[in-house]
Amino acid sequence: MRPDMPAENAVDHTEEAARLERAAALYPQDAEALLLRAAAHHELSGDRPAATALYDRLLASPSDLEDPHLVRALKASNLWQYDHVAEARAIVIGVRAARPRTPGPWVVVAEALESHDELDSAEETFTDGARLLIGDSQEPTPATRPLLYGRHRVRRMLGADHDAWDTLADRLHDASSAVRLDELHDPKRVWSLGSSDPRELAAEIARLHAELGAFRREISRPFPVAVLHWPERELGELLAAYPELAEEYPSHSAHVAAIEASLRELAASGTPNLGIVSGTVPSYEAFAASEAASPGDATLLPQYATTLAARGRALAWPPEPAAPCWCGSGNPYATCHGHHG
Repeated sequence: MRPDMPAENAVDHTEEAARLERAAALYPQDAEALLLRAAAHHELSGDRPAATALYDRLLASPSDLEDPHLVRALKASNLWQYDHVAEARAIVIGVRAARPRTPGPWVVVAEALESHDELDSAEETFTDGARLLIGDSQEPTPATRPLLYGRHRVRRMLGADHDAWDTLADRLHDASSAVRLDELHDPKRVWSLGSSDPRELAAEIARLHAELGAFRREISRPFPVAVLHWPERELGELLAAYPELAEEYPSHSAHVAAIEASLRELAASGTPNLGIVSGTVPSYEAFAASEAASPGDATLLPQYATTLAARGRALAWPPEPAAPCWCGSGNPYATCHGHHG
């Protein structure tokens, strides 16, 4: 859940946190995502009280958070790292009792328990999250797979026999990795790190690199190629204020059809990691002002889309077939814009 920042990138985490906090002030609609990343940088810099202050700031915000349980889980994990154990435990209990409908809080809480050697509680937390969010599905979404992988890892450490979910985790992971999940999660691997045999050490380093690569792929997708989507109401307001953009958007139906068509064309050409960002008129006007340009300038539109994507606003395309369509109709994607007929 934290930003993927290898040490060799020499990031100044304190400076980056300050930059993100300034951005949150400029773009309040994105404050949650920006301040979460700022808090992560504070944690990486070792300033855990500053991270806690940002989590508290978000939780005290008068506006609704997209994922308040994730903020609480991250706060608990951070508090535990600098010995505020009682408060951290209370938050962990509250997050688990709330049964959040997103995987992030479950993963963060379970990993916090795991990192403090509370393996039975960690396994229970991973299991509760998987039971709620995955159930009997044999093709869980990429967002929920870390629940299975984390559960697999903890159960290997506990010496538990494989069950159906462990087998599913093996299948999902091993299809895209050169190193099997059972090998990555073998508790005996830790002993090889103390070996004096260079060959054993080299083999273990290779395994760790593979595990790190798999983890990074799960938590940090590459920068998306994002297409700008205007919800119908926002598009109406945009064209009423800036009629010169009507050439770009002759109608809302034509707009959404063009989005799906362009994304399919990009996918067919082999372009990976496609996404959709939804614009709002106030946000677009603020962006135009920051560029000292007129919102009626159509050349700003792709730049605006890129900026929204860089601020973590992109939704992956295509959605799952049964998920609500990206267009906002409320219909399943498979029977809306995902329909090929």
